[in-house]
Amino acid sequence: MSFEIILSILQENWPSYLRGAYMTLLIAIISTIIGALIGLFIGVMHTIPLRKKSVKSIILKIINFILTVYVEIFRGTPMIVQAMVVFYGIAAYGYEMDRFIAAIVVVGLNTGAYMAEYVRGGIVSIDKGQYEAAEAIGMGHFQTMIHVILPQVFRNILPATGNQLIMNIKDSAVLSVISVTELFFTTKSIAGANFRFAESYLITCIMYLVMTFVASRILRYVEKRMDGQNAYQVEQRREEQMY
Repeated sequence: MSFEIILSILQENWPSYLRGAYMTLLIAIISTIIGALIGLFIGVMHTIPLRKKSVKSIILKIINFILTVYVEIFRGTPMIVQAMVVFYGIAAYGYEMDRFIAAIVVVGLNTGAYMAEYVRGGIVSIDKGQYEAAEAIGMGHFQTMIHVILPQVFRNILPATGNQLIMNIKDSAVLSVISVTELFFTTKSIAGANFRFAESYLITCIMYLVMTFVASRILRYVEKRMDGQNAYQVEQRREEQMY
């Protein structure tokens, strides 16, 4: 392994590497957004109060049971197996799903299962007094969720959501089993053509590291912006302006 060989591989194949990296980021970002929406829906559904012996209560219990089964299945099985089951399972019925769509479905559903637990934990962490205060001024359950609880939940689960995005960037490599042309699959083709496996995969390793590092720094910046300045800093600035 030498720097000259690595540079030569990169010069010859950089468009393919960039296309693979672009596909990896696209799948990770779209799937994380879809998964966050799924998790948000499940988290809210699990918090709807159930009244005894009512049709609504029975329907909600059935829906929550189905959602719980979904969460347990996707959290309890490897994503690589899920990709095989979804893609080849649908193909067995005579329909060949587009590989990119299959990737979004698999990673999105997998992310949704984990995000559901993040959202549930974020909702549970909110003090019950806020629910009581909202109820006291006449707000319904969904009004309370939208205007009081969820804005706080978004901030609480932002680090977990960012971590899930980084995991999706890395775990998208398993989609090579269904021939999705993401970064890892692209590298397999490059390495198979030049027979320089160590050098080819070292470039890929560095690209994954750069993508996850940049994503983590952007997310930390967003977290700081959401936190804003504390009261001391704001008051200190006001005093400085006065003098």
